[in-house]
Amino acid sequence: MASDETKIAVGRAMIDAWNAMDWDLAASMLTEDSVLHSMMIDPIEGRDAIHKRISGLGALAESIDLKLNNIGVINGTLYMERLDTFVCNGKPGATPVCGALEFEGDKIKVWREYYDRHHLLSEMGIAQDFDSGTR
Repeated sequence: MASDETKIAVGRAMIDAWNAMDWDLAASMLTEDSVLHSMMIDPIEGRDAIHKRISGLGALAESIDLKLNNIGVINGTLYMERLDTFVCNGKPGATPVCGALEFEGDKIKVWREYYDRHHLLSEMGIAQDFDSGTR
């Protein structure tokens, strides 16, 4: 079992990977059978599927800057309160997010994200959800 300090270090490393838009590095922090669940849509299962999702999302952005407001471990789960800022199609945007990460060893097993999806899509300048295959 990873220590609280290790979990915080992995969480900070994940933020750094997103800010660098290094999707391979971000995916390497996940277990093979990990789950990403943005709570307002269906979960994505498996490291490869999550890599595809986050790299596809990243392809929509010219830049990403996740600003960490608070981070801590409660009952073994790492919580990160953030303001995710980005530029998509020349349009700057931002959305507040809270992430909850559960670990298996020093890898992320379950990653839950809580945010207002309509607000995110609006900030990205997307009329329809990118999960539908249209922009």
